[in-house]
Amino acid sequence: MRILVLATAAFAVPTLEALVTHGHQIVGCLTQPQRPQGRGLLRLPSPVKTAAARLGLPVEEPENLGGHLADIQSRHPDLGVVISYGRLIPVSYLQTPRHGMLGVHPSLLPKYRGAGPMVWAILNGESETGLTIFRLNDRLDAGDILLQRTAAIEPRETAERLSDRLAHLGAALLLDAVRRLEEGTAAFRPQDERQATYAPKLTKADGRINWRDGAESIDRQIRAMQPWPGTYTEWRGQPLKIAAASLGPSAGEGRPGQVVKVSPEGLAVATGHGLLVIEELQPAGRRQMPVRDFLAGHEVKIGECFGEDA
Repeated sequence: MRILVLATAAFAVPTLEALVTHGHQIVGCLTQPQRPQGRGLLRLPSPVKTAAARLGLPVEEPENLGGHLADIQSRHPDLGVVISYGRLIPVSYLQTPRHGMLGVHPSLLPKYRGAGPMVWAILNGESETGLTIFRLNDRLDAGDILLQRTAAIEPRETAERLSDRLAHLGAALLLDAVRRLEEGTAAFRPQDERQATYAPKLTKADGRINWRDGAESIDRQIRAMQPWPGTYTEWRGQPLKIAAASLGPSAGEGRPGQVVKVSPEGLAVATGHGLLVIEELQPAGRRQMPVRDFLAGHEVKIGECFGEDA
């Protein structure tokens, strides 16, 4: 097929690679423009732009999709594929390919529509999620479903690991969808609006740990927010990122945020319910490190507290 791809994030890269490997003609690869990132505000290419260069595909970074429409129409795409693009697609684009546009979404729609489905699935303690191939319409993630596949969320899985796993499953599922379109066997079904839930985009503030929450809730927060926005607390007036942790005993003495045990394997901290054992952290301006390395340069005392009220 002649396929137009609109994609930006690393989640889309396996799908782009799979389309090329299986002989489909990419008539256009559109990605979000380079924007300042990180502390140095460097303008870095998107993961899709980097992958497209490696695959020998021309890539475009339009600021305004509407102004790009006539050029896209002249390429006569059979199908559009939208995956982690980061912007709503105008209706005029949806109507351009003869088969419309398919989206690859990492949830079992209509559950977790929106920008953060994997993060919110982990935050909410879901044991499974999945992938949906659906036809885009003028509403957010609300189009008719072509294919779905369920995937378990592993007990200690981070959002970063889950994203990598679902990205490869999504590539295979999208190829199946394209094959069905080619063969004329694709069957779409509408979403059940009564079951719709939403997964809004996170902000950096969502990464702040509230030690009054239970240990299980904070543990999910730490895993869900890897790699962004990350989770953090305050220690002796300075921000401290918490990169990895595990659950301690369900009962433990101490007020929320208070350190109750110090060992090279971890710092046991009281929460609103149960203990959380911090295993890896990152002080301000330093690299991420295991607790053992942190304790080599910092003395943490039993009884002191983490958190903005400490």
